[in-house]
Amino acid sequence: MRRISRYLPLLFVLFCCVPFASAQSQFDINLGFGFVHDKANSTQVDQNLNACSGPNAVPVSQQAPPCVSTPALSSFMMGFGGDLMLWKKLGVGADVSFQPSKQNYVDMSSSAAANGLSTLVLQTRVTLFDFDAIYQPVNTKKVGFKLRGGIGGANVKFYQSGSATSSVIGSQNFTQYYASSNHFNMNGGAGVQIYLNDHVYLRPEIDIHYIPNMTQQFGSNIVLQGMVWIGYSWGDRP
Repeated sequence: MRRISRYLPLLFVLFCCVPFASAQSQFDINLGFGFVHDKANSTQVDQNLNACSGPNAVPVSQQAPPCVSTPALSSFMMGFGGDLMLWKKLGVGADVSFQPSKQNYVDMSSSAAANGLSTLVLQTRVTLFDFDAIYQPVNTKKVGFKLRGGIGGANVKFYQSGSATSSVIGSQNFTQYYASSNHFNMNGGAGVQIYLNDHVYLRPEIDIHYIPNMTQQFGSNIVLQGMVWIGYSWGDRP
C-alpha cells in the first residue's frame, strides 16, 4: 500500500485533467497487467555480493564462497497510468509499473549460520515509470494505434528475507529493506487500443526500455516489457 501511495500525486494530476479533456480532447486512465524481462548477468557473486569474475572482481583470497549466478529479470507486473490526447494525433502520457511480489536474487544461506540464521535470501523488486509523448496515427470508433516514447526512471529495491530458529523463541521469518538502486530510463513502445464500447478499452502494448547501468543488477541495459491495459476514455472520439 505504501508503495502505491507514492504515486497517488500522479493519479491526482491525471484526474484534474478530466474536465479539460472532456471539453476539448480525449483523456484515458488505465490499469495494466503484464511482464518484464531482462537476461541474467553473466558475472557470479559471492556470499558478500562481491563479483567473482570480470573487471570488478575481488581477489580469490577475499571471496566468500560459494560463488553463485544471479537470475534473469522475469516477472509479472502491474501498472497504472493515463494519456491525454491534446490534439487528434498528438498527446502526452504517464505510467508506473511494478513487481507486486519480490523475486529471489541470491541465496545467501551458506553464510546465514555466521549471523545466527537458518536461511538468508536477497530479493529484488523493480519499478519502472515513464513520461511519454504520444503519436496516434489511427483513431477510429473501434480501434486506435498509439506510438509512444519518453523518459523516466527505474528503481531496483533489495530486501533480505530469511528465518531464524532458537530454543527460546522457536522459528521466526523476517523480511527487511536492504538497499536501493536508481537508474535513468528511456523508452519507446506501441499499442493497439481496442474499444469494447464507447468508453471501455483494452490496449495490448509492447515497450522497450533502455536503462543505463542496469547491467549492475542484470545482464543488459535493454529491458522488454509487455502489458495489457484496461482503461476508460473520456472526451472527443470519432
